Amino acid sequence: MSKSSDFRTKEVINIRDGRRLGNIIDMEFNLHEGRITAIVVPGTSRFLGLLREEDDIVIPWERIKKIGDDVILVDVETRSTGV
Repeated sequence: MSKSSDFRTKEVINIRDGRRLGNIIDMEFNLHEGRITAIVVPGTSRFLGLLREEDDIVIPWERIKKIGDDVILVDVETRSTGV
C-alpha cells in the first residue's frame, strides 16, 4: 500500500512531449467512492512557491498511464505545448 506522501516525491512526465511537469502538489479525492480522482502539479507561472492556483494543472486519474518508482507518466494536453 502506498501513502499519498509517496506520490509527492515522484516527478510527473507528460508522454505527449516528454516535458517534466513537476511534482504533485495536491490530489483530488472522491470521498464517497474512496478513490483519487486527479493529481495536481504546479502550473508554469508559479514562481518561488507563490500561489496561482488557476494555473495549476489538474490531471484526471484516467490520464495517468504508468506509476513507476521515480516517475508518473501522464498523457495530457497543456496550454504551453499547444498540443
